[in-house]
Amino acid sequence: MSFDLFNLLPAVYRIRDAQLAQSQPLLTAAETALLQALEALPPPLSSDQQAQLDELTAKASRGPLRSLLMVIQEQLRVVAEDLDQLYDDQFIETCAPWVIPYIGDLIGYRAVKGIAPSIDNPRSEVADTISFRRRKGTVLVMEQLARDATGWGAHAVECFRILGDAQYMNHIRLWNHYAPELRRWQPGLFIDTGFDRTSHKVDVRRIASRRGRYNIQNIGILLWSLNAYSITQGPATVTAADPLCFRFNSLGMDMPLFHRAVSQGGEIAAAAQPVNVADRLRRRVLCADVLKGVGAAYYGEGNSVVVYLDDQVLNPYEIEVAVLSGADGSWVNRPGTGSSYRAAIDPELGRLAVRPSATGAIPKVQVSYHYGFNADMGGGEYARASSFTVENEAAVFPFPDTASAPRYTTLQGAIDFAIAADRQAAVEITSSDSYPETGTLALTVDLPEGTTLEVRAADGSRPTLLLSGEISVSGAAASTFCMNGLLIAADPGMAPGSPTPAALVHMPAQRPDGSANHLGTLNIQHCTLVPGWSVDSAGAPKFGTNPNLIVEPSGVEVTVAKSILGAVRTSLLVTVQVEDSIIDATDRTHVAYAALDDVSGGGALTLLGCTVVGKVHATLFSLVSNSIFWGALTAGDTWTTALVSDRRQQGCVRFSFLPEGARTPRRFECVEQALASPQPIFFAFRYGRPGYLKLLASTPDVIRRGADDGGEMGAFHFVLGPLREIDLRVRMQEYLPVGLEFGVIYQN
Repeated sequence: MSFDLFNLLPAVYRIRDAQLAQSQPLLTAAETALLQALEALPPPLSSDQQAQLDELTAKASRGPLRSLLMVIQEQLRVVAEDLDQLYDDQFIETCAPWVIPYIGDLIGYRAVKGIAPSIDNPRSEVADTISFRRRKGTVLVMEQLARDATGWGAHAVECFRILGDAQYMNHIRLWNHYAPELRRWQPGLFIDTGFDRTSHKVDVRRIASRRGRYNIQNIGILLWSLNAYSITQGPATVTAADPLCFRFNSLGMDMPLFHRAVSQGGEIAAAAQPVNVADRLRRRVLCADVLKGVGAAYYGEGNSVVVYLDDQVLNPYEIEVAVLSGADGSWVNRPGTGSSYRAAIDPELGRLAVRPSATGAIPKVQVSYHYGFNADMGGGEYARASSFTVENEAAVFPFPDTASAPRYTTLQGAIDFAIAADRQAAVEITSSDSYPETGTLALTVDLPEGTTLEVRAADGSRPTLLLSGEISVSGAAASTFCMNGLLIAADPGMAPGSPTPAALVHMPAQRPDGSANHLGTLNIQHCTLVPGWSVDSAGAPKFGTNPNLIVEPSGVEVTVAKSILGAVRTSLLVTVQVEDSIIDATDRTHVAYAALDDVSGGGALTLLGCTVVGKVHATLFSLVSNSIFWGALTAGDTWTTALVSDRRQQGCVRFSFLPEGARTPRRFECVEQALASPQPIFFAFRYGRPGYLKLLASTPDVIRRGADDGGEMGAFHFVLGPLREIDLRVRMQEYLPVGLEFGVIYQN
């Protein structure tokens, strides 16, 4: 309310009220002293002092009538504000939060779990419902619902449009020929995918059961649940057989490249195309793309893949897309000396070959590319800043050093400098390079009492540490060592059978000075300790039975989150907590977790949403929840079962998949492997594959929906994929045209 009630009174009453105010002391002694002190201060006054002066001056001159009307006016403002809010509550954009459910109920909105970020706001969900109903029944609305409800790439297909049947003469589809046009490569490349436009015969099986697809009443909702993760200006890995042949992967293994998804915008106005979903980058697609030059959608800086030679970007016309298959040293289709192309790329194998130079010089080769994976796990250029332990920017030391006078030149030097500089410090690796570029790498971390050190990748980078030795971690009491965002592997030149370190990360019983190791906590987040230490070009582990992490001192607390580890060995009095992670011994019959002798029980173990490949023996399962143990025995194995807990009167195992005959504490809603019983079905078992330990959609629901919240068991429980699918099914029921049926079809 903008008007002042007191000023509406006749002047005689206002004058009389002012006289009463002057004749009576309205301020307390303390307020009077404060007013006099403020009036005595020389100008200008601070904002707080001026506010105090104005308030005391007004109170000293305010009579009883004016004070009464101010109270009445305050209540009138409350009534006016309530009337304004009552009007605002008629609209979803401006209503109070408590009104949202009532508007939703008024329009028949059905609530969902809201897993995907785009639908986790009830206000926007109700508003979108009103908007969507204007386009209800159209295929674009169903496509947008699928994208928003799942947070994945999505495409909706009306299957009757690609049926090879007699067409209705009033709606002839001239492009829908019964036989594909074989003069074009697109029909053959996209057949049986979400962008298939080849005519099909009628399939009478139900699409809802994922068995049939092409029928008149079917709507296919196609989902791309794998994500494309970027690597920016990382070094290409040269092959040992030829210095002009490279692999994109920093570990030197073949892998398919992915292309990133180009957004369709907030509101979908046109159906998705292959560029709008994250998927494998195919040779034919990239070849057609580079021919567009500056108009390329897949090749180029800021796009899905780009090649740098001697720090210069190759333009698309200098790139040849070819099949670079063959054994190392004899790749086919490499560019020759007289070739007009400076480099050849094979996106399906992740290989790169450069043209020989006239001088014989070997160029510096860097690449930016995308790889496929299921979730934010194991390190990457995704956002991780919220997981950083050291937040004080003054105690963060970049590597390589950015100071004008370099304080350190090696990663070991940066660690030593940070330990000496601050009790709470971090060494932050700022690029996605491989370390070391030359020479050997072995790190020693020894922390003074009460010190916290974090070695991490900067947000937006994923460095690779190639070790010729081990990362040895020790410290005095109450010290903490953290790793975040690192990819750690053995040097490719390390051969099986040669003298090797005990593990990639090793906490010995003694410090370098011979005293006992009393490190308090080892924290590993968003890291990958490559299972099997390193891999060959096909992705097979080189040191399949060697542990990645060894913890010898008693009393250490090891915490692991959103990480990928190989086998773990601990002493008896170590406590290990692993959350949303993978422990992979590279084979079901290898030992994934045990004591230092590979047989006895390791320290107390807590697993929350994990997948463990291999045998496990712990003294105690403090808590195991929503996890998968994928272990097995070999003929003549000394283990009686692949999962053993020595203490079975304490602890709990719940909502988990267990190997046959597992010896565990009390269980709740677990699934034990048995002949012809449900078991997990994985896309791939090898680290580096896009579908690494991801559950297939055909996995029985007792496992895929067997977690405590209805999600899947295993390391990708936190993705909540089945719950995203439930949100989609709830949404689709309202917008599906009458008489039609839809089915969810996963494309990767």
